[in-house]
Amino acid sequence: MRELERRRSETASRLANLRVKLEAAEEMVSGKACVYTTGSFGRGDASPYSDLDLFIVGRLDDDKEEEPTSALKRLDDVLVRADLVRATRDLKIPDFDGDGKYLVHYSIADLTKTLGHPEDDVTNTFTARLLLLLESSPLLGRSVYESITRDVIARYWQDFSDHEASFIPGFLANDILRLWRTFCVNYEVRTASTSVEKKAKRKVKNFKLKHSRLLTCFSALLFLLNVFRLNKTVRSEDAVEMIKLSPTQRLEKIAGMHADMSVQSCVSKLLDQYDAFLEMTNHSELELVSIFQDGVRYQPYKERGHAFGNTMFNAVNLVGDGSLFHRILTV
Repeated sequence: MRELERRRSETASRLANLRVKLEAAEEMVSGKACVYTTGSFGRGDASPYSDLDLFIVGRLDDDKEEEPTSALKRLDDVLVRADLVRATRDLKIPDFDGDGKYLVHYSIADLTKTLGHPEDDVTNTFTARLLLLLESSPLLGRSVYESITRDVIARYWQDFSDHEASFIPGFLANDILRLWRTFCVNYEVRTASTSVEKKAKRKVKNFKLKHSRLLTCFSALLFLLNVFRLNKTVRSEDAVEMIKLSPTQRLEKIAGMHADMSVQSCVSKLLDQYDAFLEMTNHSELELVSIFQDGVRYQPYKERGHAFGNTMFNAVNLVGDGSLFHRILTV
């Protein structure tokens, strides 16, 4: 896993350099809010071509009794975002996607108040909440970040006291599956095109969907399935541990916990395949589009995408081992 190890090291170094340039922003968010990164920086496998995917989430303002609002005031929020833009440009990190329109400031109430309701993703809070749990890393305000993740997990585990000996996190698992299906649907809707270049861009997105997005969602499900298999229940503390691990670290943790060689072999294969994916995508977007326009050069990429999905399917079946939790995920 040479490429994965290299990217982990480089990502950690780049985030450390970013924090040095964000000392003023760290002071502004201290005790009030956090900034967390998702995407390749959150997974710890960013390439030189990766941009930053960030969310700002504030704890609730204790002085506001009527409408729950973030403790990070609006003007401070503006200054924090300005610092983030300057720092990323200073470090030659690509500009935020969508000209910064996704760099949004939420309160913890925004992430939890619509949980379980049909309008959950009207303002992108569903995605912000799930990515917080599945592939996030705190950039600023670590203590608030840890508090917020525990608050979100507590909402998913509110029925635990009635089923302590056999708790299945079905609510969270269903939301994870919903996120995965949302990724898939968004890909289909947004990439329909007939031009050669746009078809190639579609293939690039599909290739990444079948690896990084699949890994983000199913490494979490595998982790929770594994805990249930070993302990016959899943505690909120198990979910907190899962959040602290990147998707690839979850796979490493699962492999290290099993004496079952078939599980070890399958999970190790997933890691090797993901490492190959990282090597194959170590190009700019323009270079990848050029490769995917060439049928001969594209073929091994296509085969890799199918193979990774097949291995993940096998891993879910091996780790799930026919348990009730495993059955709930499929039917």
